Amino acid sequence: MNWFVTIVFMVVIGAAIGGITNHLAIKMLFRPYKPIYIGGKRVPFTPGLIPRRREELAEQLGKTVVNHLLTPEGIRNKLRNQFFKSQILEWSLLELEKWVSSDKTILEIAEKNEIANLDERLEKQFGNIFDTKVQTFLEENRTKQFHDLLPEKFRNELDAKIPIISRFIVERAIEYFESLEGRRKLRKMIDDFLETRGMLGNMVQMFLGNSSLFEKVQPEVIKFLNNQETERLLRELIEKEWIKLQDKKVADLEEIIRLQEWLPTVRQAVIKQLDIKGALSKPISKYLKKYEQQLREVIVPKAVDKILLYLEGKLEFLFSKMNLDEVVKEQVESFPVARLEEIVLGISKREFKMITYLGALLGGLIGAVQGIIVLLL
Repeated sequence: MNWFVTIVFMVVIGAAIGGITNHLAIKMLFRPYKPIYIGGKRVPFTPGLIPRRREELAEQLGKTVVNHLLTPEGIRNKLRNQFFKSQILEWSLLELEKWVSSDKTILEIAEKNEIANLDERLEKQFGNIFDTKVQTFLEENRTKQFHDLLPEKFRNELDAKIPIISRFIVERAIEYFESLEGRRKLRKMIDDFLETRGMLGNMVQMFLGNSSLFEKVQPEVIKFLNNQETERLLRELIEKEWIKLQDKKVADLEEIIRLQEWLPTVRQAVIKQLDIKGALSKPISKYLKKYEQQLREVIVPKAVDKILLYLEGKLEFLFSKMNLDEVVKEQVESFPVARLEEIVLGISKREFKMITYLGALLGGLIGAVQGIIVLLL
């Protein structure tokens, strides 16, 4: 009976030692978190393995992630995956649907994204572009003749319109002098003319009277304007002036029309005509709905493909600039050891228990063997 008690005693002692040793070894992976000093000397095995090797662990983990886990080739394969592409496209179309049905204006969207006074910025930017383009054009073409800058088709079309222009001027002139305002203006011109002629004017007034002179002049003016010879003379005059204008250099025209003086006015007129603020104050859906089908079927799918393809080609550059190994290292170093212990133990709790039990089992077996050896001796 004594031999049985001895063996059981040895088994219990061995199991206890094996289980406690393994449990303590598991705990020593993390604890203590900080080194312990007694009499100015650090106690061996403090801090625990992971806290002590934390920097090395962080560095190795960063290299492992970059070299073996999160690699450009792995990300490239993911970007090429058709299922992933379909998911990105589906998400993009859902986002498009939100914008198509949105009643938010472009100005509101800009302000939400911290872009204030977008309309004023665009107007200023357009004004700068307008000025730059005009000045660049003038600098490049000041020494050229005006007709060299006009397309031949445009010149031919304008030449063909000169008779129409001359006829239009004559018709408007006839219409004006036959109107009440034109008659009043012509009468005033005659009165002013007679007043400046002194005695001669008084004599004419005495013989004809103002009304009689106006009534004689006004029909003659209309008759003169209706004469085909008048229209021909006007047409020839316009043609000659047009030819002279084309022969002038751009620099001469710039000076004649004082371009630099009224250029700001033209710029403001163009900006006003564009009505940038009005366009930005409309809901974005107003612009998107016109092209919704094209956006869905063509533009968005192509954009997704091009963006993914662009990212594929820039992965090595992005990875080199992001320094992912340093990111992982910094995150691991800043991660609380207690939290890391909680995560590891939470994931491997069952396995650690099995290791503890295995230690107890091995300790018990060793104790039994030792007991048998003791009895045999």
